[in-house]
Amino acid sequence: MSDLLERLRGRGWRLTAQRRVVAEVLDGDHVHYTADEVHAKAAELLPEISRATVYNTLGELVSLGEIMEVSTDGRAKRYDPNAHHAHQHLVCSQCGTIRDVHPSGDLLAELPAEERFGFQVAAVEVTYRGICPNCVPG
Repeated sequence: MSDLLERLRGRGWRLTAQRRVVAEVLDGDHVHYTADEVHAKAAELLPEISRATVYNTLGELVSLGEIMEVSTDGRAKRYDPNAHHAHQHLVCSQCGTIRDVHPSGDLLAELPAEERFGFQVAAVEVTYRGICPNCVPG
């Protein structure tokens, strides 16, 4: 489970009722909701929460580095609370389901020096693609 709420409290980030609800919606394993999904789930907990408040809160959390925006194949941006734990993503090519995965080995070290073209590489993003069990035919 992500530790988003704990991290926000530790930072002293002012947790209004609206911010708390957005953070609660995002807290969990394999959470990669769109802004509209966050709004819909937040509205179940706090019916008066506005779409603008959700979008603004998501923007603040991204700016703080507490959540990440994840984009896959031109689909809507999704928000990942697992920003402080190294991981990659596994994406279903049909329905867009995203799962966090933790491949073994040092992905950064696997790029040979001759393929770095003089870059000082600081990070690696790998996306595994396939078809999830729900979309596999038959």
